[in-house]
Amino acid sequence: MRTALVVGTGLIGTSAALALSGRGVTVHLVDHDPARARTAAARGAGTDEAPDGPVDLAIVAVPPAHVATALAEAMGRGAARGYLDVASVKGGPRRELEAMGLDLTGYIGTHPMSGKERSGPLAATGDLFEGRPWVLTPGRDTDTEVLNLALELVALCRAVPVVMDADAHDRAVALVSHTPQLVSSLVAARLADADETAVRLCGQGIRDVTRIAASEPRMWIEILSANPGPVADVLTEVAADLEETVRALRSLQSSDEDKRRDGATGVEDVLRRGNAGRSRVPGKHGGGPVVYETVAVLISDQPGELARIFADAGRAGVNVEDVRIEHATGQQAGVVQLMVAPSAAADLAAALQDRGWALRH
Repeated sequence: MRTALVVGTGLIGTSAALALSGRGVTVHLVDHDPARARTAAARGAGTDEAPDGPVDLAIVAVPPAHVATALAEAMGRGAARGYLDVASVKGGPRRELEAMGLDLTGYIGTHPMSGKERSGPLAATGDLFEGRPWVLTPGRDTDTEVLNLALELVALCRAVPVVMDADAHDRAVALVSHTPQLVSSLVAARLADADETAVRLCGQGIRDVTRIAASEPRMWIEILSANPGPVADVLTEVAADLEETVRALRSLQSSDEDKRRDGATGVEDVLRRGNAGRSRVPGKHGGGPVVYETVAVLISDQPGELARIFADAGRAGVNVEDVRIEHATGQQAGVVQLMVAPSAAADLAAALQDRGWALRH
């Protein structure tokens, strides 16, 4: 691949363009808002000038509702040798294209499983897709050359290709992406009118659960409108579990010992099923979640403090596998939780104390 056209310079389109440009591909950028394309170009994602002729690959990075129209326009003017989209739903756009009577041998639907709460070209990074799954949904008539171009794109973005059926993909993302967004928003919505004294007690748990609730609503309305059935199916199952859990909790309030016992059993059941489901989520190294030991360090809210603590961990020869920061409400201080291999926790704690850090036990 030597040339590419990116249609839509939001987070995903600009990130792909940055990755391609950084690896020597000439990328042309176009957006319904020319200012966004200019912003992406200014960040080094490519040029907002039109290509002289057909490019190798056209990457359509627009909301699901506009994918078919954008692809049809690009195909109609022969913009590229191959075409793909990166929308978060796959079945609907393909059926729209089929209904238009287009020749789809030169098209493949794809979906990079990566993103941020922020959107737009300023939020884009060239390493957004590194190590992340990138789903490819070839049809029976997809040309081999186009599939190879898509695989080359995935390789240049340093992502991991995953081949799936389009409708199976949509059911999968309903479970692992779209439903979590709504559940996170539902929990966060409880905070909107909560008493201030309750909000001041927020800790890492509520921050973890509500992190993605900060996402742009308009973007998610477009995504959910393109995949409503599978999401509703998953939420129906979640709702059934919620009803059972509510009944179990009400039973725990009973003066009847048997009812309390049944209630405890019901709550334990959902917690244990949660344990089982969580154990299947891929961890850092591809398998299930790895159990790390946490070294908690008190830290002031001063420039350079995070860099210093990571440098000190590096001098101790310890690899920090994950990190969380818990801010102290109303104070210019907090706690940094460094997750490390259990065998390294004691050495890291001792090394940090030697360098003057205060640990929280």
